Amino acid sequence: MPSLFLLFLTLFNSILGLSILFPILGPLGRSLGLTEPQVGAFSTAYALMQFLLAPYWGRRSERGRKPVLLLGILGFTASFFLFGLFALLGLKGALTGWALFLALLLARLLGGAFSTATLPTAQAYVADVTGREERTAGMALLGAAFGLGIIVGPALGAGLASLFGLLAPVFFSAGLALLNALFVHLALPESRGGREGAPSGRLSPWDPRIFPLLLLGFALNLSSVALEQTVAFLFQDRLGLDVLKTAQRVGLALFFYGLVAVFIQGFLVRALRPPPRRLLLLGLPVGLLGFLVLAFGQGFWALTLGLVLQGAGQALAAPGVTAALSLAVGEEEQGAVAGLSSAAQALGRMLGPLIGTGLYRLAPEGPYLLGAFLLLLALLGLRGLNGRL
Repeated sequence: MPSLFLLFLTLFNSILGLSILFPILGPLGRSLGLTEPQVGAFSTAYALMQFLLAPYWGRRSERGRKPVLLLGILGFTASFFLFGLFALLGLKGALTGWALFLALLLARLLGGAFSTATLPTAQAYVADVTGREERTAGMALLGAAFGLGIIVGPALGAGLASLFGLLAPVFFSAGLALLNALFVHLALPESRGGREGAPSGRLSPWDPRIFPLLLLGFALNLSSVALEQTVAFLFQDRLGLDVLKTAQRVGLALFFYGLVAVFIQGFLVRALRPPPRRLLLLGLPVGLLGFLVLAFGQGFWALTLGLVLQGAGQALAAPGVTAALSLAVGEEEQGAVAGLSSAAQALGRMLGPLIGTGLYRLAPEGPYLLGAFLLLLALLGLRGLNGRL
């Protein structure tokens, strides 16, 4: 089996295991007597550890990609087992209050610290096994694995919770991660060949070769996460829906959103293999248009169209950024640049919920106008990157 396909399965399994938790984290937190800010702190802590440690894991993977992938997946496994164990103790009344919250927070910090090794290492792995002409298509395949995991995971998590209880998805995710580690150990070849050695030197995020691209990756993630955190509110408020109908309509719209993204990254980009600049010149305007439709659209299909356009633009632009970053540096800097790329994305995931929900309270169209503005700035900034893409 080709290495890229094996890597696709590895990343898909990792994202699937993470996204299974999405639909049950809120209800589980309330069942444990936690407040909404406490539940939100779990996601913030996870992203914080990714922001802090992604550069380290990227550099560390220069000694060998496979051991770092294994370590990341096994750390993820341990964190989910601990999270499930602490939650079970909470449901039984053996852990309560701040002790329960701090125990669960510790498990999430552990998960963020280790799971962040997976994505930068996977991006560096792609750089190892692809030529420059194939780099964009390889990065798009990782995006497709991510998108497919996001589509399947929440549905699977909701189904498991309905059949077996709120903790079933947590322990299922831990078991899946353990199987994923076994799969990596037995099936995935080491991409570094005989080049294992000391980690490469630190690559500064201010390096002029990559700094504008890191800013672009940050802007893409910030705008996208701000949308994800507020789109359910937008559908409910603008369409006048109750809670159940909101969940149904948003679920349907997000299904189309994810399906388009997976098709673009999994098939279209891989078939056409456009250079990074062309992907960005196409993806940024499409995403900008999607944000504007969301800001001013009124009916269900108008809002869904805006969501799909934004998803399509994101699916085009994201592999353009990661491929451009990979092509901007030398072969011995691939792990380092992948780590910095993951850190920039994690910073967007940290700030996106705060900025998005804050703007939505001021004006419902605020998060989407911000997204359109950021993508417009990015599009204008592409002129300064002539010759680098």
